[in-house]
Amino acid sequence: MLTSIDRIQLAVPDRRAAARGWVELLGAEPEGEDRVACLGASRSRYRVGRGRVELLEPDGTGPIADVVAKRGPHLFAAGAAAPDLDGLVAQLVERGLAPILEGGQAHLDPAAAGEVGFRTVLSPHEELDVVGAIDFFYEATLLVADAEAAVGRCAAIFGLDAGAFVPIESARYGYRGALTLFDRNRLHRFEVITPTDPNKTMGRYFSRHGECFYMAFAESSALDTIEERALERGAGFTADPPAASPDGATRSGAADTIFLHAPSLSGTMLGISRPTLAWQWSGHPERVEKRR
Repeated sequence: MLTSIDRIQLAVPDRRAAARGWVELLGAEPEGEDRVACLGASRSRYRVGRGRVELLEPDGTGPIADVVAKRGPHLFAAGAAAPDLDGLVAQLVERGLAPILEGGQAHLDPAAAGEVGFRTVLSPHEELDVVGAIDFFYEATLLVADAEAAVGRCAAIFGLDAGAFVPIESARYGYRGALTLFDRNRLHRFEVITPTDPNKTMGRYFSRHGECFYMAFAESSALDTIEERALERGAGFTADPPAASPDGATRSGAADTIFLHAPSLSGTMLGISRPTLAWQWSGHPERVEKRR
């Protein structure tokens, strides 16, 4: 019932200030502005990759005003596309969920999704050209207390085939859970994970904010360009492999992955991997193409 991670929504105190990092680092282009009444927010929409970033600024009382006052700028919701949005909404209603319909989208609140942090915005599937320096979003990472239960809930909510899901675990970052691939032959998914080390960055974030979306991931054919822009602008990022070894030697070759730190992108951390690399941890390492 879902085809892709087609956008992310950010809750921010100032849309214009929030847009700078997306424009300067990733080449996002303004698409339009409107209002989302159910969120109490003015919205600026930017095209980037084959999707969008939506910047939500409080324009009165409502959910966005509440969360910005509590947390400041952050990743508010993940966006997913459906080829038959009306059909998906009908199924959600049949399952006892109550998405709010507005402006051709369906907004799903965590309370309706069983209190497991699934704040999502569902939109009709579109085929769009690539804009800017990323090719497409493919992942939104959801932190939960019980990954196994939340993964099952995800499959039930969105009508996904759990047989396509891929277990994932990382001692380096301290988590375990699953990738809920929408289609076993495409990378798009929610990463539903439970932090396992309270002393690591993810564990500390979870202890502060509870069940919520933590970060997003994108694929890019222009990692070198993104890294150069980040260096020129003094934007915080981490490259993997790192630019230099502990003895100061220069990295041989380009990065495979870049993590743009949350302050660089309006409170949202974005991981960006080179083309096909994500298959290495997504169940099909044979699909990873050698760097050209």
